[in-house]
Parts: sequence; structure tokens; C-alpha cells
Amino acid sequence: MVTENLITMNLKNYAFGLFFTITTAAFAQNGYRIEGQIKGLSGGDCILANYYAAQIYAKDTAKADANGRFVFQKDKPLPGGIYELVLPNRRTLYRLLISDDQEFSITADTTDVVGSVRIKGSKDNEIFYDFQQFMKSKEDEYQRLKAQNVPESDKRFKDIQDQRKAYYDNFMKQNDGSFTVKIMKTAADPELPPAPKQPNGKEDSTWLFNYYKAHFWDNFDFADTRMLQTPFFHQKLERYIKELTVQVEDSIVKEADFIVGRAIAGKQKDVISYAIYYITNQYEMPKVVGTDGVFIHMAEKYYLTGIMPVSDSSTVKAISDRVKVLKPLLINKVIPDLGVMSYRTADRLDYIHGIKADYTVVFFYSPTCGHCRESAPKLKAFHDKFKAQGAEVMTIATEGTEAEWRKFVKEFQLENLVNGFGAVVSRQVTYRTDYDVFSTPTIYILDKNKKIIARRIGVEDLEPFLNMHKKRVSAVGSKQ
Repeated sequence: MVTENLITMNLKNYAFGLFFTITTAAFAQNGYRIEGQIKGLSGGDCILANYYAAQIYAKDTAKADANGRFVFQKDKPLPGGIYELVLPNRRTLYRLLISDDQEFSITADTTDVVGSVRIKGSKDNEIFYDFQQFMKSKEDEYQRLKAQNVPESDKRFKDIQDQRKAYYDNFMKQNDGSFTVKIMKTAADPELPPAPKQPNGKEDSTWLFNYYKAHFWDNFDFADTRMLQTPFFHQKLERYIKELTVQVEDSIVKEADFIVGRAIAGKQKDVISYAIYYITNQYEMPKVVGTDGVFIHMAEKYYLTGIMPVSDSSTVKAISDRVKVLKPLLINKVIPDLGVMSYRTADRLDYIHGIKADYTVVFFYSPTCGHCRESAPKLKAFHDKFKAQGAEVMTIATEGTEAEWRKFVKEFQLENLVNGFGAVVSRQVTYRTDYDVFSTPTIYILDKNKKIIARRIGVEDLEPFLNMHKKRVSAVGSKQ
């Protein structure tokens, strides 16, 4: 992993925002030397920064003299990838492509970040800036026509588009085999063929979506570790998993195994690691209800089997422990029963499984927790509205004194709920490990059989979730 300090900057505001930024990553043999002279720069520290997945890190620094000259130089070669030359104002950036040629020079002018750049000694940077500068010149022409209020139907607009396309096609052909072209293909969306027509004459959008998804990874090389030194692997993972995959456990697991399988076939340890890490990390604390099982799947299939190359045994143990906590608490699992001191009758216990209701909301809280206090009035309002619809609420104070618990119930007028004091329970309980209560409040929604249908949602989400769930159950029932 990269260990340099993270540069704080907005990646979206990079100079020349074309995403066709590239880097040929075969390593130089004798370190690197990058000389620069920037007109308009008169001293200060310049930074050479490199991408790693979704972040950018400071790799090297060089002090500019009064004439804007600086040199980055070290004996060890740079990993190939996309780099940024960051000027002392931390706003002006020049993109550099680090490949085989790691001894080169750059001259530029701060008044024209793209058009003024001249590179000597690096083929990838030379062709990259040729591409950028041609496309910029055509964009300038386009904007001048617009400023003159030339109508869009004017042939000159079409000529500009045709010139762009012809240049692009020729550029890709002439530079085929370069890492520059490889990354441009990787960054681009799949080219869509004409879709078949539906009976109503409209294009089949489902067919187009399926085609797009099926070809999404066509130009991505899982065997090339340089992809990790660009933002594209992370971006593609995020789009494929979060936007192109239905957010239900079975669908996510299927696509996760597909991606990891492609990475394993590529035989690059770091690429495999990042693919597994990214997906696992998204679903340990998922934003979509019911997708916790993806984390269990990734942990058991990849981390605990050694497929995920983790050298730190404490990491594996932490994941193993997390699996033990979460696995009994997944959606559709029956929640472990628990008896706690009853608010109504102090000499008896109220049990989760003893509540007779179509739906049970279990609210684990602390009487002194600020967020719990904010949630209590909303919880009461939910109970008052939904009790007649078959829902019951059970609150369980996981900490505090009995006096604090009773005061909380009375203060928020929760006497009509099932209120339990969790310091006196029917069995030895550690709420953090037995019910995944590592922050309060923690909420579970159970069906009439005490199966978990939702967990870790906010009090404000109870009503919309339950309404949606009831509609879904009704729809399924009507089809049977």
C-alpha cells in the first residue's frame, strides 16, 4: 500500500478534466529524473503526486527556483501510473504519465495549463498532450461559434465533431499497443450497437442495459498492476457493484465472485487484494437493508481461506470475530431470544419471543445517549400509529442504572411500549457481540416469527420501511 501523506484536494477540480489520462507503467531501470520549468512560477515547493485507487498521495517534492525551474529525482524508479505535478498554490496541476521513460522534461505556462505544455523524452506524455491540445483547440472553436450565436444547425459545428472523431480514430490506430490507448479504452464506456425493437417500435432498453453490463469490463486488464495507480479500477468497481448490480444479496454475491474471479485469473496480488477489499468494505456496514450477507460471503470465501493475501494475522482474526457476530443476525435469521427486567412488573422478565405481534421493533438504547433521547419521541409516535396495524415496540436499555432507565421511560411517555432493563437478563449477554450493539440506538425489525427483516435503520426509517415491506409481502402473496 502507498504510505505517503494524502494530499488534500478536490480531484474533480483538476486541470483539464478529460478523463483520458494515462500512464505506461513498465519501470525505468535507474531511478527517475523529471526536470521542469513553469513560466509564472517563482519559487515554492512543487509536489509529484500519484494515484492509488480512489486517492492521490504525495510521492516526491521539489523546490522551484526564482525562474520556475525544479527537478524531481531519486534512485528508485516510480511505479507506472497517473501522476500530478502540483504547483505551490495547490490549485494548478499538470498531469504526467509515468512509464518506461522516467527521464524527461516538461515546460509550460501557468496561463495556459494544457496548450502550453511541451514534453521531451517521454513518448506517452508527448502523445497524451498532442491529444489534449488538439481536442482543446476544437473545443475553443466550438465555444467561439457559440459566443457568436451561430445556430447549432450550422455546418461548422458538424465539421468540428467530424474532425474530432477523425482525429480520435486515427490517434487510437496510430498509437495502438501503447498504455495511453489502453487506458483510454479502459476509461471509455462500451460502445452500444443498435438495440432490437420492441413490438411497440421502441428500442429495448433492457437489452441495451444487459449489453452494456456484459461488456463493461471488456477493455480492463486485470493482469496489469498499473491499473491500481489510476483512478479507473476504483471507479469501475464502484459503478459496476453499486449502479449496475441490483442491491440484493444474491445479485451482489454473484457479481462479486465474477469480479474477484477475473482478478484471480489476472494473477496480480495487488489487483486481487483491492477487488476483494473494496467489495468487502462496502458491505460490512451496508447502506442497503438486507445486504450484510455480502460481507459474510466475502469474509468466509476470501479472507478466511487465505485467498485474500493478508499478512497481518490480527486482521484475519478481526474479520473472523466480525463474522461470528454478524452471521446469526443476518436478514431472515430468527433473532436470539432474550429476557430482560420488565418495566411493568419488576419481578418478571419480558422476552423478545414472547411478544405477540405481526411486527416487532427492538430498540436497543442507553438512557443517557443523546441520539437515543432524540429518537425516543419519534419511536413513541411510530408505536402510537402502527400498534393498531399489528406492530409492537420493545425497548431494551443496554446500560445505565435502573433509576436512569425508569426515568427515561417516564420522561418520554413510553409506558405503553414493552420496556426492558438489560442489566438483568435471562442469560449471560454481551450486547456488542450478541446483538451487534456497538452504538446506540440500534434497531431491529422482526416479523411475526421473530425473523429479522431489517436491522440498523434509523427511527425515521421505520414507517417507510414497514410500509414498503408490507406492500412487497402483499404483492408476493397475490401472485401465489
